[in-house]
Amino acid sequence: MTAVQDAQIDELDARLIELFAEEPRIGVLECSRRLGVARGTVQARLDKLLDRGVITSFGPEVSPAAIGFGVTSFVTLEISQRLGHDSVTAHLAAIPEVLEAHTITGSSDVLCRIVARSNADLQRVIDQIVSHEGIRRASTIIALAEQIPYRVLPLVRSAAQR
Repeated sequence: MTAVQDAQIDELDARLIELFAEEPRIGVLECSRRLGVARGTVQARLDKLLDRGVITSFGPEVSPAAIGFGVTSFVTLEISQRLGHDSVTAHLAAIPEVLEAHTITGSSDVLCRIVARSNADLQRVIDQIVSHEGIRRASTIIALAEQIPYRVLPLVRSAAQR
């Protein structure tokens, strides 16, 4: 089997993922009852989805704004190619306001999603980010409003239909 075939999910997988996304505290037994399949089937499917990395966690989703971080921004970084990504990545990982970072193609090298308590606090976070000697330049875009929150369920449904 190819990696693409291994990554496929079926309708039952999609329904299982959707149920756990909607009710993360649901038990396997209740899940099997609602889906109309055996408890062992649900457990086996969950184990398979976890082993394949399809399901990555069952943890709570936290709203940064609800805990005082109402400013979201995206920062592109140009890094010194001589110093590489590893030390920059370690630096970014040590800053709590950096929610995610990705290496990218194009004129910049890294894209980060960051949060701050205010615009003034955003300046502090950016200053902290660019304090690393491996970061040559940063460009920041402040998000005004979230139009579509991070989501994967529509993708899961689409993948199950193929």
